[in-house]
Amino acid sequence: MTTPLASSAFDSLRLDAVPDQEALRRVYQPPSDAAVRKQMTELTEQTRRLIHCSPLVLIASADTEGNCDVSPRGGPAGFVAVLDARTVAIPDATGNKRLDTLQNVIATGRAGLLFVIPGRTTTLRVNGRACVSTRPDLLSRLTAVGKPPASALVLGIEEVYPHCPKSLLRSGAWKPEEWLPAGAQPASAEVTLAQLRMPELTIADVERAEADSLMYRYE
Repeated sequence: MTTPLASSAFDSLRLDAVPDQEALRRVYQPPSDAAVRKQMTELTEQTRRLIHCSPLVLIASADTEGNCDVSPRGGPAGFVAVLDARTVAIPDATGNKRLDTLQNVIATGRAGLLFVIPGRTTTLRVNGRACVSTRPDLLSRLTAVGKPPASALVLGIEEVYPHCPKSLLRSGAWKPEEWLPAGAQPASAEVTLAQLRMPELTIADVERAEADSLMYRYE
C-alpha cells in the first residue's frame, strides 16, 4: 500500500489562492506606459551590448506537462553569440549531462533567458522560440568557453525586455558588505550529501568528487 504524501503549507494556501487573471489584476495598479512600450521583438544596439557584457544567463524552460526548470549558463562576457537582431545562441559547455534544459527545449520549442551583469543592476529578459542545434558551422563560432560545444541552444527572439533593477537593488547582490558570512550557509558538499541520501558517503568523499569535477569543468 502506497503511503500518501504529507500535506504542505502549499496545499493549505492554494485553497483560497487568486483564482484567475482578472482577480490578480484587481490587486495591482495597471502597468505604466513605459513598462509596456519597452517590450520589443528584436534586439537594439544597446541590448546587443548588454548581452555582450553578460557572463551569466539564466535559462527558463518547461516540459510538455508544464514542469518548470531554471538553469544557469556562464562563460566569459560575450559567450552568448548574437547571430542577428532576432537570434542568439548559447553554447552548451561541459555540465552535469542531465540535459534538463535541452530536453525541455526539444519537447516544447520554447525558452526564456535572463541576462545578468555582475556589479550592475540592469538585467535583460529575452523570450521566444527555441531549438537545439549541432550544426558544425554554428558550433565552430561558439568557442568562448573553450572548444566547440556538443550543441547550442538557439533562441528565436519574440520578446526583449530590459527588466526593472529594483530586485537587485533590494537584494544588495553586488554589495559585499551586505553579504552573509560563508559560515551562515551550508557548504556545497553538505547540501549534496544530504540530497544523495547515501549513508556510506562522507563529506570528504563528496568534496573530492566536487574538486575532481571542477578540474575539468571548462573543457
